[in-house]
Amino acid sequence: MGYLTVLRGPQVARLLIGTLVGRLPAGMTVIAVALVLRHSGAPYTQVGLTTAAYAIAAAIGGPVLGRAVDRMGQPRVLLASCAVAACGYVVLALAPGNPAAAMTGAALAGLSMPPLEPCLRSLWPDIVPPAALETAYALDSAAQQILYVAGPLLVAGVAAFGDPTATLWLAAGLGLVGTLAVATSGPARAWCAPEASTPGSPHHSWLGPLRSPGLVVLLLAFAGTGWAVGAQNILFVAYAQAHPGIPGGAGTLLALAALAGLLGALAYGVLPWSAPTSTRTAVLAGLMALCYLPLLLVPSAGWMGVAAFVAGLGLAPLLAAAFVLIAELAPAGTVTEAFAWLVTLFATGNALGSAVSGAVVAGSLRTAAAVAFGGIAAGALLLAATRRLLVPTAGSAGVDVRHQPAVSESLQ
Repeated sequence: MGYLTVLRGPQVARLLIGTLVGRLPAGMTVIAVALVLRHSGAPYTQVGLTTAAYAIAAAIGGPVLGRAVDRMGQPRVLLASCAVAACGYVVLALAPGNPAAAMTGAALAGLSMPPLEPCLRSLWPDIVPPAALETAYALDSAAQQILYVAGPLLVAGVAAFGDPTATLWLAAGLGLVGTLAVATSGPARAWCAPEASTPGSPHHSWLGPLRSPGLVVLLLAFAGTGWAVGAQNILFVAYAQAHPGIPGGAGTLLALAALAGLLGALAYGVLPWSAPTSTRTAVLAGLMALCYLPLLLVPSAGWMGVAAFVAGLGLAPLLAAAFVLIAELAPAGTVTEAFAWLVTLFATGNALGSAVSGAVVAGSLRTAAAVAFGGIAAGALLLAATRRLLVPTAGSAGVDVRHQPAVSESLQ
């Protein structure tokens, strides 16, 4: 019932499909860069640094592009950013053997990654009934996991029948097509951010949403979550190369983890929840940490697929709960920036986890697995220890933000 209500909204299908197509490069880039660089003879350290450059650049570019959308609207920012990101993929494809060029291309692709998901989350209050917004967030989180199922599979399929460099050209094209579909839609062209240019509004405060202690705690916890995901990605690449019997290699392991996340998010969206959002988020973070434990065993090839699936179960439900908690904790008028900061902390953690995992994985797969587990375990412990801060305070947007006519909410 809830999902049907969301899907029947005006232009929801176009916006969802366009966002998925345009965001497929995000699901392809880590594995594509790893395969292309390894194909050109680059060491794992260089793979880790290049993927870290992509993630750090995305962490910086996300908030900047999000604020630009608030100031100039969605179409111009989306179209300009996707053109620049495509140039980054072209640089990567043309010179993967040059470390400086590869890192520059990866950084350019990350810095200019079109903010399609932030734009979609800004549009949800305009295209679905208020009562269906939380279900829309769950559907949004589930759809995001499709990227990390289809993306790695696309990379694995293209690489299996030709030069892995073709995956970078494909990523550039998909980004352009999907972004064009979203940017030219009616809701995107009509959207404008509330309070974006109001003098004295929170948008003009240098602290913005960081005035909320609970939000700062949540952001730090999600840096640990991003660390775990980044370390896990490098672990899967190295494991697949050490165990060539896995069909599809690292792409299959990443796809299994994403498929599990998709199923987890869909289950989260249909189950009734009575506990406060803060409790749900802390519990889901703990469950995600437990799901990473099988990776520490570094099992045989067949069981590693099972371990990858289990490891992926917790991320999407945790994100779905965090979307709502962000809306509750952010000071009034700062929800867009709050989601941008969540993107930044998650991506920064992802980059650090990738770099550390890349530095240790050649010596020990089990050490790389421990690096991944340590990130999510630290984030879960932080949320559990500071749960009293994860409640709306005076001046926060609170749950009413989900019922405003034009709420601007974003997670990259």
